[in-house]
Amino acid sequence: MAELPISELISLAEASGIIATLFVIFYFSRRETRHLSVDIETKVLTGLDEKLHSTVEMLVQRPELIKVLNNQASGRTTEQAYVYYILFMCAHAFHMWQRKVLSDNEWAGWLRWMRSAFEKGTIRQHWESGVEPEKWFDPAFEDFINDQIIRKNDKT
Repeated sequence: MAELPISELISLAEASGIIATLFVIFYFSRRETRHLSVDIETKVLTGLDEKLHSTVEMLVQRPELIKVLNNQASGRTTEQAYVYYILFMCAHAFHMWQRKVLSDNEWAGWLRWMRSAFEKGTIRQHWESGVEPEKWFDPAFEDFINDQIIRKNDKT
């Protein structure tokens, strides 16, 4: 076996170190890019939620404006506008949980709050008879409410 001089061994070790450093940098930059992507999506969702919040706030203050979104809802009350407000807030919390923005503890608190609202308040009756969730909410949130909130409350 041929022996390598010390200078060539040092050069080989330097090259190996540089290559290993590049792999470490690549790994952490990809991981950081994924986190950045989730942060950007979360900011977009939060921005949209703020716009929705402002819109629903106007509808709560002036329920006659509901007909702009739903002409068949001309007889709707302030209570029904408030129901939509609460449901959109719950939908936003659900989406933040899906994106792993909320911690497990925060999500557990939201889950308790939603179950209590559906159990103790009138929001469940609105959900089942007047809200038409298939028209206003995404299917994942609709399934979540039906499976995890309403059916869980029925079992207890």
